[in-house]
Amino acid sequence: MSQLLEVKGLKKSFDVTRGLIKRKKQYLHAVNDVSFSVQKGEVLGIVGESGCGKSTLGNLIIQLLEPTEGEIIFDGVDLRKLPPEQLRKKREDIQMVFQDPFSSLNPRKRVFDIIAEPLKTHGSYNKVELEHEVLQLMDVVGLNRSYLNRYPHEFSGGQRQRIGIARAIALKPKLIICDEPVSALDVSIQSQILNLLKKLQKELQLTYIFIAHGLPAVKHVSDRIAVMYLGKIVELTTKENLFTNPMHPYTEGLLSAIPIPDPTARKDERRLLEGDIPNPVNPPTGCAFHTRCPYKTELCERVEPEFTEKRDGHFTACHHPLKEGKGIISQHEKY
Repeated sequence: MSQLLEVKGLKKSFDVTRGLIKRKKQYLHAVNDVSFSVQKGEVLGIVGESGCGKSTLGNLIIQLLEPTEGEIIFDGVDLRKLPPEQLRKKREDIQMVFQDPFSSLNPRKRVFDIIAEPLKTHGSYNKVELEHEVLQLMDVVGLNRSYLNRYPHEFSGGQRQRIGIARAIALKPKLIICDEPVSALDVSIQSQILNLLKKLQKELQLTYIFIAHGLPAVKHVSDRIAVMYLGKIVELTTKENLFTNPMHPYTEGLLSAIPIPDPTARKDERRLLEGDIPNPVNPPTGCAFHTRCPYKTELCERVEPEFTEKRDGHFTACHHPLKEGKGIISQHEKY
């Protein structure tokens, strides 16, 4: 596989200074020096607690937000250096499936107009060709053709998300950013949408960045998984490595929090995370996770760990990475 996307030193800070009186500027560091790459045809999962910066990262990649620093090299081109017209053209190849299937669709537009919008914006179709393309897309995502002239309020959450997915694949993009696409759906519908995304990824040879809260959903669709904490990636490896041999204590805590059908069958020692993510406006010194880490030392409080490769293809930012075989695993593999 060849490389499709490379992110280098990406940062995004928001000015959160309040009040009319002049005072020292305060910045919220939502994304703080993030680097990774995505190969063509790969699914990279990004997981972490609310407020860790994962959705902001997705918005930066698709250029809905302007980065403070860093490079976003997509298909060999740095998106930040493109003039507006060229960036608009490049957006044909990067699309997004949004978290909320209700607010992401225009309530005043019919299904036909919603799905046809990117085709009208970036293509040249006559009326017959446009309707044919829209109907084909509806077939692909499992929507009944009779829904063509209905409005978003007439659909369930799962159906609305299928409309959003049809709109996202309309231009046959190279990369789709899925920003928590199942978090707002009923549990029974989540699996349907996840299976649809997997099916489309194989059939259309798509590349995904899949953002989610829960590790089980990310595991179901991803090849590699990046774990984010307080604006940084703290661990990155294949999903098999992450679930069998996590190296960062934060990842261990996330894995331990996954419920299993029979809690009495759990054989591992649970490492539940205590406390909340620190204030990103005033993050802790040293390792950002040390305020919640059961293994912290004086070194963790003073020195920020580097994000380095500890084992083959397994990257983490931790002074005291967990030993191989120490993770929480068997129960999750079993069920």
